[in-house]
Amino acid sequence: MSGAFLPAGVPASKRFFDLVLTIPAFLLLSPVQGMIALLVWLVDGKPIFFRQPRPGLQGAIFTLIKFRTMRHLVDESGKPLPDGQRLTRLGRFLRATSLDELPEFWNVIRGEMSLVGPRPLLVAYLERYSPEQMRRHEVLPGITGWAQVNGRNAITWEEKFQLDVWYVDHWSLWLDIRILAMTVWKALKREGITQPGEATAEEFRGKSDSV
Repeated sequence: MSGAFLPAGVPASKRFFDLVLTIPAFLLLSPVQGMIALLVWLVDGKPIFFRQPRPGLQGAIFTLIKFRTMRHLVDESGKPLPDGQRLTRLGRFLRATSLDELPEFWNVIRGEMSLVGPRPLLVAYLERYSPEQMRRHEVLPGITGWAQVNGRNAITWEEKFQLDVWYVDHWSLWLDIRILAMTVWKALKREGITQPGEATAEEFRGKSDSV
């Protein structure tokens, strides 16, 4: 087995687990995704999807797909306005319920992501990581992860990266099952969606000796 079905360096058991859960979920939730796509188009217009290059396994770049939750608004210099000004009302709801993440099932099916793993962040962050922080790319990025169920955006970047590396060192299918169960509970409680004082999360600006 090779290619998209089993990306190099990914345990066969993890990939099988992802596909067994993701393919039925993708099909069953297709009507929900269709309704969300229609709502985004009617309320916020096009584009319906947010596509952005993100680093995956071993830093390889892939295109992340999510439902769009922000408007494209820039200042006089062309720099995007703060997230709080660009985030739409529908976008806030989609983020609060994690429904904006549903298109990422396609990334999982393609072998670019896993259901569970460190969240794929910005390409610009690659040069800002310490060697220890960079270890988060030793596994496939995930729709949810150990950092997401232990604080999500309510904890610091350093704490997130410590949790990501802990996951890399302690991965097992049982841990993935535990994280998925915790994710459902966290999504229902809507915990850790934003950082204090931020509409989403502040930018990661550099390395830290604490990790």
